[in-house]
Amino acid sequence: MKQHEVVEKNVGLLALFMILAVSIGGLTQIVPLFFQDAVNVPVQGMQPRTALELEGRDIYIREGCVGCHSQMIRPFRAETERYGHYSVAGESVWDHPFLWGSKRTGPDLARVGGRYSDDWQRAHLYNPRNLVPESKMPAYPWLVENKLDGKYTAKKLEALRVLGVPYTDEDIAGAQEAVAGKTEMDAIVAYLQSLGTSITNKR
Repeated sequence: MKQHEVVEKNVGLLALFMILAVSIGGLTQIVPLFFQDAVNVPVQGMQPRTALELEGRDIYIREGCVGCHSQMIRPFRAETERYGHYSVAGESVWDHPFLWGSKRTGPDLARVGGRYSDDWQRAHLYNPRNLVPESKMPAYPWLVENKLDGKYTAKKLEALRVLGVPYTDEDIAGAQEAVAGKTEMDAIVAYLQSLGTSITNKR
């Protein structure tokens, strides 16, 4: 009993034991994930994002889209009926950072690829209320005007290759040419159209 009181009355000791308990609990939950194929192996047939899709993903991050759209469908009937097949870890092994999100002011986008045409996506991004009058989503008209030069695209692919994404030398060499002159709208539409297509083998 006295030992317990000593710990309770000593803030430093209590903090040390709390950190120790949380660390042990966290490690027993996290470390095994590094050795599970379901978490570390990409789904069959998955390809790395193209240079244009990668630039689109960066624009998606820059514009804060992840603040209102999740990219993770949970394995519940209400979710799978609305959005499609639940998300699996193998779809995200090459994503740095993950964009699963947790807030849905707008719908989940994990399976949005191919659901709408490119023209629909462009019109929706330009001014969402032209297509969905009740939409709260902001308009992004500048995406049509802003052009990509691809100056850093190859470096992005190189950095991702260091992290395990299987980009080839040819992918890296042709990265700038693949995006130069394209608009930011082209890039983000390409990215959106790629989402969720690996598991359905549509790409």
